[in-house]
Amino acid sequence: MNRLDSISFGKIVQIREQLLKLQATGKKVYRLESGDPSFSIAPHISVAIEKALHDGKTHYIPNNGIPELLKALSQKLYNQNKIKVTENDIFVTNGAMHALYVVFQCMLEQGDEVIVPEPLWTEIGENIRLAGGVTVSVPLSRQNNYQYSYEDIVKKITSRTKAIFVNSPQNPSGAIVPKEELQRIANLAAERGLWLICDEAYEDLVYEGEHYSPASGLENYDKAISLYSFSKTHAMSGLRVGYIVTKNKALKERIPKLLRCTVNGINSIAQWGALAAVTGPRDHLEFMLTEYKKRREIIYNAASEIPGLIPFKPQGAFYLWCEVEPSLLNQLQIKSVSQLSDFLAERGIGSAPGDSFGISCANAIRFAFSCSTQQVVEGSKALKEILQFGNS
Repeated sequence: MNRLDSISFGKIVQIREQLLKLQATGKKVYRLESGDPSFSIAPHISVAIEKALHDGKTHYIPNNGIPELLKALSQKLYNQNKIKVTENDIFVTNGAMHALYVVFQCMLEQGDEVIVPEPLWTEIGENIRLAGGVTVSVPLSRQNNYQYSYEDIVKKITSRTKAIFVNSPQNPSGAIVPKEELQRIANLAAERGLWLICDEAYEDLVYEGEHYSPASGLENYDKAISLYSFSKTHAMSGLRVGYIVTKNKALKERIPKLLRCTVNGINSIAQWGALAAVTGPRDHLEFMLTEYKKRREIIYNAASEIPGLIPFKPQGAFYLWCEVEPSLLNQLQIKSVSQLSDFLAERGIGSAPGDSFGISCANAIRFAFSCSTQQVVEGSKALKEILQFGNS
């Protein structure tokens, strides 16, 4: 059997395809299933992309990223994330998904264990398995506000543990791990000689609390890896730009090889756009955050009024994670939350069933509020009508 045969295609993608087919027939659909920002890229980013095209910057570029972007990213990391690195410690990737793939392929050997939170974004686990690794889950609970903790992680460490994976703000729960807890987890990794992989794709989408980069406290430890994306902060999801930050000598020798063998340099025009994004004004981010906060309130309040649905108010990212009580399934004569997700999709409402994010999450469902505010308003209303009255 080919190793890809054991990798799932993803329930979220299946739901999306179902909604797009419905939309093609003229039915109204609400895209609450996937985390794709509804906003256009900021004007100064568009100008930079157009200028790069006009200037003919459409040829092969350096494998690790254009020098101007690498320099700007090193400054951003120092100023914003408090991580001191050089341009030689940064590798531009085809989005954060590609960054995850590259890191796990370069780091893991067959049977290595990676401690991860559960719920966990599906593709993280799949990329670990694709590299021959094994996910060791730390179940998160509503009672503990979906917090990923030092105490729970340390219990999972074995002789096969290779790495600890951290994602804050988290997809799918929207929980933010407090700075003090992240520092404890980072120090644990250093004390045990483990890799610390920090997925910071949602670093700028914070509503309460603050974002903290765990690698900032491990300046002299070279097994801390930080991953970033332009998709969420700058609404550049289709332009596919992310980056890896590592000081580790072995990884810095391996990563360029895999970049060469997979993409041979990230889209040159997109990189010039990314340069403008990281060096230009951030007014668009403030606007987006204001809108996301509105959307969060709308969908959270709607879900709170649905008997049998228990939403968790996210502190960051743009997802609403809800527990589903058996009473709601019984009322709708549905056997599982996975079937509930299909039931909603048939009626034009997107969602992601909890079992997409881990076996312990079968009683949960995720709604994204990254689509337009109008979609969130109308979709929330439709969700209430369907789940309260079973309307078709």
